[in-house]
Amino acid sequence: MFTFLVNIYNFLLYKPLFNALVIIYNYLPGHDFGLVIIILTVVIRFILYPVAVKALNSQKALQTLQPKIVEIQKKYKDDKEKLAKETLQLYKTEKINPFSGLFLALIQLPILIALYSVFWQGLKPEKLSNLYSFVSNPIQINAVSFGLIDLSKPNLFFAILAGILQFFQSKMMFPKTIVDTKKEADMASIMQKQMLYFFPFLTVIILLSLPSAIGLYWIVSGIFSIIQQYYILKKQKQII
Repeated sequence: MFTFLVNIYNFLLYKPLFNALVIIYNYLPGHDFGLVIIILTVVIRFILYPVAVKALNSQKALQTLQPKIVEIQKKYKDDKEKLAKETLQLYKTEKINPFSGLFLALIQLPILIALYSVFWQGLKPEKLSNLYSFVSNPIQINAVSFGLIDLSKPNLFFAILAGILQFFQSKMMFPKTIVDTKKEADMASIMQKQMLYFFPFLTVIILLSLPSAIGLYWIVSGIFSIIQQYYILKKQKQII
């Protein structure tokens, strides 16, 4: 069973991402590995764009519903079964999937794992045997980007920048009325506020032990997400 899953993972994620990276590397003038990662990241984000938009709209709708959820929690605080039933009914009535954000994260996690494998092992000459028959073998991939940064090694600056972008990306999703009003915030809201600071910190810690190619992917992906969130949230305000 494990071997089967590994084969599926290689077939659906690792090999397509690895070959896409090599194709871009082969055809990009100058063969700058950093630019290759930026292009590949943008392509991935555009592929995931419909899912990301749906998740973002759902998360924003959840934030809008927060006062109603708090009201239900106060009303049925002594009846957990009724509380769960009424909360689920509210989601159903408003046609909101509370797990859509988690779904997006679950989709991106295997991609991150595959990219980690590509950047950690795929750059070795012997791993180029994973290329498709129609992809030219570059013999060797130079991981040095912009003539300065070795993207096969961790980079403190990339890790910190990725953490900062993660913070602003998360902060955009928190309405001021919920974040600033501690007395009316329920346990879920308090946890969300803690995550606002915890996830950026965790991002920095994780990236400090990974190839900075992953950090560059995280940075470009974060910038893409912030622009995407700004555009969608602005569009929602215009509709309102």
